[in-house]
Amino acid sequence: MAKKDKVSETPATALLRQQGVSFTEHPYEYLEHGGAQHSAQVLGMDPFAVVKTLIMQDQDAKPLVVLMHGNRKVSTKNLARQMGLKSVEPCAPEVANRHSGYLVGGTSPFATRRAMPVFIEESILALPRICINGGRRGYLVGIDPQVCVQLLGAQPVNCALAE
Repeated sequence: MAKKDKVSETPATALLRQQGVSFTEHPYEYLEHGGAQHSAQVLGMDPFAVVKTLIMQDQDAKPLVVLMHGNRKVSTKNLARQMGLKSVEPCAPEVANRHSGYLVGGTSPFATRRAMPVFIEESILALPRICINGGRRGYLVGIDPQVCVQLLGAQPVNCALAE
């Protein structure tokens, strides 16, 4: 398979371009269940700066997006407490796909099918740049983390657990 320099547009990259956001493209060989740790490794990046997009739901099955460092887990207890909810849990993959319009492993927080509240681990906002999914498996975009707040209204939370 020939390596492509340009990755075809996704709803996420179309939105970023439309909003005038500058971003870098980082295609890589996707590995099923490899996650952010795999993409960071093959791209030679710090997994702390590779941000995963997680589709979760509250006790009423209302979906929400959590942006977390690639080498951290989400404390759903802490997240629920900070949001004033009884509980938060990950969605089943097929439910996450339905809410986001993307396939799990290629979920971008930008241009999701459904508008969902977005929560970002606050320490991500202190990073100069992050890599986050660009809307396709095997494809990350490098952006300023403040874009998540500006475009998505991402609310900072403190819910990271060491992986």
